[in-house]
Amino acid sequence: MRLKGKVAIITGGARGIGKAIALKFAYEGASIVLVDVLEDELYGSAREIKDIGSEVLVIKADVSIVSELEKIVSNAIKLFNKIDILVNNAGIFSHSSLEELTEERWHRVIDVNLKSALFLSKYVAIYMKKQGGGKIINIASTAGITGGYYAGIDYSISKAGIITLTKALARRLAKYNIKVNAIAPGIIDSPMTRSWPKEVIEDLVKKIPLGRLGKPEDVANVAAFLASDEADYITGQVIIVDGGLLL
Repeated sequence: MRLKGKVAIITGGARGIGKAIALKFAYEGASIVLVDVLEDELYGSAREIKDIGSEVLVIKADVSIVSELEKIVSNAIKLFNKIDILVNNAGIFSHSSLEELTEERWHRVIDVNLKSALFLSKYVAIYMKKQGGGKIINIASTAGITGGYYAGIDYSISKAGIITLTKALARRLAKYNIKVNAIAPGIIDSPMTRSWPKEVIEDLVKKIPLGRLGKPEDVANVAAFLASDEADYITGQVIIVDGGLLL
């Protein structure tokens, strides 16, 4: 119950890593604001959170639209009167090569993966400042460090942007007792990677020293630590959860 009494907004919470983080936070005692564009899966995940015994506010939203981000924050404040934790997890994958990349695809990936994290952090920080502190956790990727193994150039750049955003926010918000950190997962067994060609996955697993794909729970466990009081002297960091892939 490390997060008892806390309120957490989690974007992209309907499935995969976002859902695992939401369930972990619920087990730790947090109330959850669950955000996603996938309505059916969103409500299914919300039912699981309720079964744990945590309160949950469900918000269907497209995080690439800034006005919807404002509504997420205002609705959370209206119900819970505070926001202690923000997890910027929403994202879309791309394996576009430089030759295949279009302007439309570029804007969509950047808007969902990077712009949403920047502006949602902006709106949440307004309330965290008034409260005297908070935690922002951004979900990056090892693709943002390496340039991507299978990930497209647009995806890799968006996740590199998340890493820089984390450091920029951490520096600017530290005086308000707002800690900002990132998690950079490697290859995680999730709906995103299950759409990849089998031979790509098999080749990547050979490169992982621990010999397996990561689980969404591997990321969720780190997120719970960063959200807790145990991580109160950590900010501006990127924690890599990749089974040793970058080695």
